[in-house]
Amino acid sequence: MTAHTTIGGAPRRASVFVWAALAYDTLASAAAFAAAFQTGMQLAGQSHQIRSMVVHAVIFGAVAGAMAYSHRLNRAVWRYTSLSDAMMIARAALFTSVLVYFPFSVWRNQLGPSPSLAPVLAFFFMVAFLAGPRILARYYADERTPRPFTTHPRLTGASVPVLLVGKAGRIEPFVRELHRKAQSDYSVVGILTEGKEWHGRHIHDVGVLGDVDDLAEALTFLGQRQIRPQRLIIADDEMGQGRLAELLELASGYGLTVGRLPRLTDFTPGADAESFSAIQPVDLADLLGRPQVVLDREAMRRLIFGRSVLITGAGGSIGSELCRQIADFCPSRMTLLENGEFNLYAIGKELDERAPQLSRRDVLSDVRDGPSVQRLFAQERPDIVFHAAALKHVPLVEANLIEGARTNVLGVQVIADACARYGASAMVLISTDKAVNPHNVMGATKRWAEAYCQAMDLEGGPTRFVAVRFGNVLGSSGSVAPLFQRQIAAGGPVTVTHPDVTRFFMTIPEAVQLVLQASALGSDEDSLRGEVHVLDMGKPIRILDLARQMIRLSGKQPDVDVKIEFIGLRPGEKLFEELVHEHERHTDAGQLGVFSVSPRTTDIAILRRQMAELAMATANFDEAKVLRLLQAAVPEFAFQGEYPSTVGGQG
Repeated sequence: MTAHTTIGGAPRRASVFVWAALAYDTLASAAAFAAAFQTGMQLAGQSHQIRSMVVHAVIFGAVAGAMAYSHRLNRAVWRYTSLSDAMMIARAALFTSVLVYFPFSVWRNQLGPSPSLAPVLAFFFMVAFLAGPRILARYYADERTPRPFTTHPRLTGASVPVLLVGKAGRIEPFVRELHRKAQSDYSVVGILTEGKEWHGRHIHDVGVLGDVDDLAEALTFLGQRQIRPQRLIIADDEMGQGRLAELLELASGYGLTVGRLPRLTDFTPGADAESFSAIQPVDLADLLGRPQVVLDREAMRRLIFGRSVLITGAGGSIGSELCRQIADFCPSRMTLLENGEFNLYAIGKELDERAPQLSRRDVLSDVRDGPSVQRLFAQERPDIVFHAAALKHVPLVEANLIEGARTNVLGVQVIADACARYGASAMVLISTDKAVNPHNVMGATKRWAEAYCQAMDLEGGPTRFVAVRFGNVLGSSGSVAPLFQRQIAAGGPVTVTHPDVTRFFMTIPEAVQLVLQASALGSDEDSLRGEVHVLDMGKPIRILDLARQMIRLSGKQPDVDVKIEFIGLRPGEKLFEELVHEHERHTDAGQLGVFSVSPRTTDIAILRRQMAELAMATANFDEAKVLRLLQAAVPEFAFQGEYPSTVGGQG
C-alpha cells in the first residue's frame, strides 16, 4: 500500500513504519478484546464461545484501529514514548470501549453471546497491549525508566515558536525537557530531521515535517496554518559549514533568527536540565567548515603538571588562553610576562579566581629588554616557555617596521637565548601562516623568528625549540571577526578588502591546544629537530562569505539591511595565505589534526650576525637597512611597498 501526506503542497511518501504501527494497534486491540472476552466468560462461569469471541474481537479491533488512527497513535516514535502518548492511548481505548458497549449489548442475538464486562475489561487490556511495547521500546532506548512529564508546552504569547532542525536523538531530549516545564520560553511547532522513517510522524505531539532540505516547504506549510516560527534551532553537533550556511541564508529570507542546542561536549559533570535546554547563538566557530580539532590532553597534562611555566604576552588573546588552559594542568608555578599593564592585571584577576592555589608571579616587562629578561630567567628558572608576545597587525607593523623587527625578531632572540642559557627544557614560539612566502613585514619577521628557533633546535642542546604555525584566530584582538561585529552593530557598512580574499581560521581554544600539543610533540626526545608544527585547518574561508554569514547571524540580510563595501587590499596583504612553503617537506606529526614541516635550515652563526646588524639598524632607525636585512634573512620576502629614501624615517 502506498500513501501520501502533503507538506507545503508537496506530496511525501508516508513511512511504512506508520502503517506497521497502525496494523499492530489494530491486531493488539482485537487480541485485547479476546482476552477480555475470555476473562469475562470465566468470571461469569459460562462456557467458551470461540465464534462469538472472534466476531466481537474483529469488530472491536476495527473500531480500535479507527480510534488509533484518529488519535495519531501510529505516528509517534516508540523509542520516544512519553506520558502524553500513554494518555492518548488510554483515551483511544476509552472511546473504543464506549463505542462498542451499546452495539454489543443491542446486537447480542446477531453477534452471539458476550460477557457484559468484556468492553470494560477490554479497556484495560487494550491500554496494556498498546502502551506496554511502547514503554519497553522507550526503556531500552533510554536504558532508564523515563520520568513523567508535568505538562505539555503550549503556544502562548509568552513563548517563542521555534522550528527544530537536526538529529532526532538531539531533538527529543530538548522537546521532552520543554514538556516538563509548566511554563517555557519556547514552543516547538515543527521538526525537520534525517531518517525517512520519522517523516509524517510526531515526537511528543510535535510533527516531523520532513528533512533538513524541506525547510522552505515546512515554513510554507506552517504559514498556511497561521503558525509562524520566529526562530530556527539547530540540533546537530556535526552539521557542516555548507549546510549551516544554507540554513542561515534561508532562515534570513524568512526573517528567522538562528540558534543551536548546546553541544554534548559543552556539558560538564553535574550540568542541570536547564543548561541542556538553553538555546545558544550560532558561534562563529560553527562557520569554520570543519569539526574543531580535539587534541591529546593527557600528553599536555604530562608536559605541564608539576613544572614551572613562563608565558610571554600573557595578557593577549592567545597568551591569556594559554594561561587559562595551562593553569588547569596544575603547573608548580606560572610566570606571566606582559608589557601592557591592564592586560596583565585582567588575566591576573581571572587566574586569582580560576586557580587561587596556584603559585604565580606577574611581571610587567618587555621581551625586547635583554637585561630584564635575563634577570627574570635567573630568578624563575622556568622549565617551559611559551612565547606569545608579538606585534601581529599587518598594516600597523608595515607602518612601524622598526618596532615590528624589534619585537618579532630581536625579542624572540632574547627569549630563545635566555631559554638556552638558563636550561629551560622547551621553548614554544607562536608563529603564523603569514610567515610562508611573506608579502608583508609582519610575516617576514615571524619567518625570521621561526628560522632562528629552528637553528637553535638543530644545534642539539638540551633545550628544545618548537615553532607552531596557524592562521587567523576568530575573536582575537585585531582579527576581522570583531571588526565585522562592530560594523554590523552600527548598521554597516561591513568593509571587505577584496571579493576573492581567503584566510585560514581557527578558534582561540584550538590555537592554544595546538601550542600545547606541539610543545608535547616537539619536546619528545624522539621527535625530529627543527620542525614547524601546523594545525590542519581544512579549506580556507572566503572573507566575503564570512561577512555575509555574520550578518545573517545577527538576524539581518546582507546587502539589504547591512551593506558590504570593498575597500581594496591594504599594504602587505595577500589574496590568500599558505601553510607550507614549497621547499618544506610535509610530514605526519602522529596526532590527528596536526602535521609537521621539515626545516629550511640557515646556519646559526649567519642568523646571529644578521640579528646583530638588525639591532644596530633599529637603534639607528634605519628603515631601509631593516628592510634589506629582512630580505637577506628571508629571501622569499616579496616586499610590496617602496623603500624609504632617507634614514630615520620613524625617528
